[in-house]
Amino acid sequence: MWGRAGKAVNLLGRNIPSVPRMMKGVDLKISRRLCIKPPEESQPQPKSGSPLRVPGHKPTEWEKRFLLWAGHFKKPEEIPETVSIETIRAAKTTLRVKFSYVMIALTILGCITMVVRGKQAVKRHETLTSMNLEKKAQWREEAAQSASAKP
Repeated sequence: MWGRAGKAVNLLGRNIPSVPRMMKGVDLKISRRLCIKPPEESQPQPKSGSPLRVPGHKPTEWEKRFLLWAGHFKKPEEIPETVSIETIRAAKTTLRVKFSYVMIALTILGCITMVVRGKQAVKRHETLTSMNLEKKAQWREEAAQSASAKP
């Protein structure tokens, strides 16, 4: 029984590159069908400096506002002609965090407001159920009047 399984493995092993085939002395070069270039041919990029780390980025008007709102500079006149992109990214990140805090506070404030208004409506006996029953009663009256008006 194991002899047949060994033959099946040998037949399948012809088309499947695997570790056991490499151990049998088969060429260690595996065909990489999905890779564009083999690893031997790819050359590392020279690290001459990323274009994002250029210290001479001229900020736009919006980026100047971001720098002011984030607190990096006190006055628009203090902003230099060129600013590093890291400074601008830090300002944007600070503003994102501040904006999220504001949204959290507004959400909590809205929830508290809705709870208070709901409790006030309960004191006045204005529940959704009573409002729906009143609407349905009104619709029934209108339907009865329109049916009696038609000969």
